[in-house]
This record gives sequence, structure tokens and C-alpha cells, in this order.
Amino acid sequence: MLAKTHGSAVYGVNAHTITVEVNVGQGAKFFLVGLPDSAIKESEQRIESAIKHLGYRMPRQKVVVNLAPADIRKEGSSYDLPIALGILQASDQVEFPELDQYVIMGELALDGTLRPIKGSLPIAIEARKKGFKGFILPKENASEAAIVDNLEIIGVESIQQAIAHLNGDQPIKPVSFDTRDVFQNEAYDFETDFADVQGQENIKRAMEIAAAGGHNVIMIGPPGAGKTMLAKRLPSILPPLSLHEALETTKIHSVAGKLGEHGKLIATRPFRSPHHTISDVALVGGGGIPQPGEISLANNGVLFLDELPEFKRTVLEVMRQPLEERRVTISRAKVSIDYPANFMLIASMNPCPCGYYNHPEKECVCGPGIVQRYLNKVSGPLLDRIDLHVEVTPVSFDQMTADRKAESSENIRERVIKAREIQKRRFDGHAEIHNNAMMGAAQAKEVCKINDAGKVLLKTAMEKLGLSARAYDRILKVSRTIADLAESEEIKIEHLAEAIQYRSLDREGWAG
Repeated sequence: MLAKTHGSAVYGVNAHTITVEVNVGQGAKFFLVGLPDSAIKESEQRIESAIKHLGYRMPRQKVVVNLAPADIRKEGSSYDLPIALGILQASDQVEFPELDQYVIMGELALDGTLRPIKGSLPIAIEARKKGFKGFILPKENASEAAIVDNLEIIGVESIQQAIAHLNGDQPIKPVSFDTRDVFQNEAYDFETDFADVQGQENIKRAMEIAAAGGHNVIMIGPPGAGKTMLAKRLPSILPPLSLHEALETTKIHSVAGKLGEHGKLIATRPFRSPHHTISDVALVGGGGIPQPGEISLANNGVLFLDELPEFKRTVLEVMRQPLEERRVTISRAKVSIDYPANFMLIASMNPCPCGYYNHPEKECVCGPGIVQRYLNKVSGPLLDRIDLHVEVTPVSFDQMTADRKAESSENIRERVIKAREIQKRRFDGHAEIHNNAMMGAAQAKEVCKINDAGKVLLKTAMEKLGLSARAYDRILKVSRTIADLAESEEIKIEHLAEAIQYRSLDREGWAG
């Protein structure tokens, strides 16, 4: 007898429906076809143990399991449950009238209980798109899949519960989830706030500009000056995620298995801070079974690289293309996978190995040329993709003990959102451009026009400060963002002057 059900394979952040066909007929042996990997081939032993544990039998006939389409490689142990249910129906041990109306996924333990899977959210989205009645999966993943509406999400703890639901003996109530309610309640749920930071007003201003225009930032300063503390608070002043961005971000974390047991919609912008010992594959993604890396987990949020020169050169260089294209492509012999990588890069570094170059009180002990060699660990092409270079100085005792309350993240965020709305209207006809930082050279030339007085100022600054040619476009983009924060249609002299301050590493002789 032939039985048919459905599973799903995840490639990148999207799922593809897999038809699981099981035929039990004359002959002997168990055949599993359709390009399964080793984990799927080993499913026979898990399935046999699980169904025997429930009092059923493994057919001693010829069993053929086909995973269609047969030319796509399938990976992982999540096909155990649909194959087991297909075998039970094909061998006439149970009757499931609606087996082919469900997408079913789950890894079986030897006693028939289910272990959680990865990628349940993109699988649920694809199941709804294909018109399936429901999605049967491990209970631990049910709340994650329930983000998708108009689809029955049936969370089960064992194959026995799945059988009881499908044959109608003990129907399970679908898991419900109010996506919009959770999204609205948690969109502004931050653990940190700029109100907790005393002093550093110039750095807060730079962070506000970066958030308003989506600009990348590098902070240079001595140890303990507050670089990490400021970076961690950046997500609290970014505009809230749209529902589309939240779903996209949650899909990536679902595929990577980062949502945890009680996975739910990610309502706030992610903040990722990998250690400087990270490998290039862990940062950009890849591996034998391709998985998203840190730059994709930071999609629609912030990637913070602390102590930038300590990262391996190869690790930093692989970020150059994703920073430009805002996606990363993992290519293999038979498949090419795209992961989104639309993130803000926030980097921090000491000015020298000892950390006290240009310190107002402590003396640098680094020898001649050491400072320049340390800075040269960060390549010019990478610095070229960072718009704001900000020098962070230590906070004085008087500032730390001041009673004055600092401005809250909420107030700063309101200004940022207004500036982003101006940019949204400006780039309404450009689908790939959402903020000033994403402008190409052509758009920048059109949007960032300056008057004659501004041209004189910019020319003087470049000559006097020894700014490099690559600083020119960056200054114009940042000045456009400063003008947007001021709700000014024109880029004024004061906007240009402020933008010029944020090019520290481009100044000739900065490192001696």
C-alpha cells in the first residue's frame, strides 16, 4: 500500500516542501531514496525502535521511502516522524484520513518521544503558502511556528500523540499566538538606556547620527572609556522593527536554532557581539551544512566588533562584500544559498597596544611606529566602509558623580524616527535604499548637494586636515543625515562642519 505525507527542507532562510512517499509491498529490505544524508539514512533504526515501543511492528516486507523531489539533497534527522507515520499507514496498522494535508517534522527518540528541530518558522510560512491544513511538530517548537496565522500548529511530545491526533482518537488543540499583540508589547523592551550614561555627550551625538542614517561607526579610545557600554545601548535608539523585519530576523534565528525552547517573535533589533577569536565561517556563515553566521544573525540590527585590530585579518576582509551588498552568498558545488546581512557595524579599538595614545592624563609607552602598525591591522578598504570615526575620551570624576539626569533613549529615538521618515520619503522610488548610508555615488551626488560656501569649507578641511579622497563621500552622507535630524532641506555649513569632525582616522599624522 502507498502512503503519502509531507515534510520540508530549509535552504538559506526559506523552506521547500518535500513529499514523503512510503510504499510497502512484496519483497524484503528497507530502501530510503531521494538523496538523503547519513542522518536520514540512520532513521530506520530510530523508527523501528520507536514504533515497537508503542506496540506496533516494523513491516518485514519491502519498504521503499522516497523523498521527492529526488534531485534535492535532504539533511538532518527531522524526517523521522513523517517517515514513521507513513510506514504505519502504508502497512495498514493505522488509518490517517488527513495525513497528506499536514506538513510533519520531528526527530524521534528510541522510546517514541520527539526532540526539537531547527527552522520551524520558515517551514510554517511555506506550509501556509502551499495551502496545507496544519503543521505537526515537536511541542518545544510549537510557539515558534505559531507566529504564522491561518495554519493549525499541532505541538506533540511523542509519536503516540501524533497518531492519536491524526486518527481522531485524541485531537490536539492548535497552538494560538497573537503575533501583533506580542510585537507591540515587546517592541520597546530594552534592558539598557542612554539615561544611565553620564557624560560622553559627543559620543551620544555620534550614535544618534549613526542610528538616524544607518551609518557604520568605529570608536577609538583608551580602556574603560565606555566604548562597549555605548555600543550596547545603540539598539535602544534605533527605529522599532517593522513586522516584516521582525519575521525576517526571527526566520534567521530559527534556522540557526537560536530561538530556544520557548521561541517567539523577535520584536527588538538584534545585537551580536562575537569574540575576536571567531573564524571567518562563523562570522559570515557556511560550513558543511550551511548555517547563517553572526553577520546574518545581526540582520536588521547591530554587529559589534570589540577590539577590532585583534580580529584575524581574513575574518575582517570577508565582511567587505556583505557590507556593500547587505547579503552574503554561500556557494557549494550543487547549491548556492543567500543569507540577509543588512546590519549596522559598530567597532571599537584602542588607539595603540598599551591603550593610552592621545590619553589626556596617562602616557603612552609604545615605541616609534608601533601605533601606526597597530592601526594598520585594520585595512583601508574596511575603514572605507565605516562612515563615522569617533574618538572616545575618559569620563571625568565630576561627570560621573553629577546629579544631572542624562537624556533617555526614548527621547533620542523619537528624533531618529523622524529623520528616518524623511529618508523613507526621499528614497520612496528606490526599493534597495532605505537610509542615507545605503546611497550609491550617483544618489549621493544628487541628494547631498552643498552650496559654494560648503564647498570652500570642505576643500579647506581636506587640505588642512589631510583628509583622504575616500572621506569626501562619507562626509557628504553624514552631513545629509545631520541635516535630516535638524529637519533641514539643505545641507548647511554647520552640518558639514560637524560631519568633518567624524573622520579621525583619515587625518594625516593622527597616529604620529
